[in-house]
Amino acid sequence: MAEESRPAGAQAVVRALRVLHCFRDHGPELGATDIARILDLRTSTAHRLVRTLAAEGFLEQAPGTARYRLGASVAELGQVLYRQRGLHRAEPLLASLAEVTRTSPGLAVHSGRRAVVVVGGPADPESGLGVSIPLHASAMGKVLVAWNPDFDVADLGELPALTPRTITDPRRLRAELERVRERGYALNDEEQALGKRTVAVPLADEYGQVQMALALRADTEGLPLERVPELAEIGREYALAFQRVLLRPAR
Repeated sequence: MAEESRPAGAQAVVRALRVLHCFRDHGPELGATDIARILDLRTSTAHRLVRTLAAEGFLEQAPGTARYRLGASVAELGQVLYRQRGLHRAEPLLASLAEVTRTSPGLAVHSGRRAVVVVGGPADPESGLGVSIPLHASAMGKVLVAWNPDFDVADLGELPALTPRTITDPRRLRAELERVRERGYALNDEEQALGKRTVAVPLADEYGQVQMALALRADTEGLPLERVPELAEIGREYALAFQRVLLRPAR
């Protein structure tokens, strides 16, 4: 829906959410003028939005500056999600999987055009790399959409290159998703970051619908291509355990 066609109240909500997303995509601290430029808003509108979000704790002003950063309310909601979804129950399994495979395992869900790591994972504390990744450039993303009958590659629009190995041709991506379905796992071969590989397998709910992706990530030296089938098999074995504790209620 175009922004102009939304009711005024909904338009304000969408703009506020887009302000929060700016801190995901453009850095930890931003000024109102930065946000206005990124979102193509009037500076006065950006100032009003950041002041409102700050009043509710979703943003806070960085000490000694006119710039803002994410606030405690964002962290609070993240912790609520973590507990309400039972993600804490995955921690022992992730620790075991890391020890067995010598990789950085994580679980991700589908959110818009991205795969979002919700527990575990190899996030880079400086860049945030690994927390939220475009679907087309990640093994997790490929797994999350490969079995989704409602997904259409065309809905992703342009497929930006994160590295020279990123798939940017929609036809190639469709063919890759077909291979994912055939072999039961996805591979990210330096498509998100050079020197990194990821193997991902699906986690399905009691109805057989893929709800999460389990990813195993390592440097290319620690995850040579000949290890991929072995790690995919281990991942599938652990996926059954993750499904039991996260997606399939006890009878």
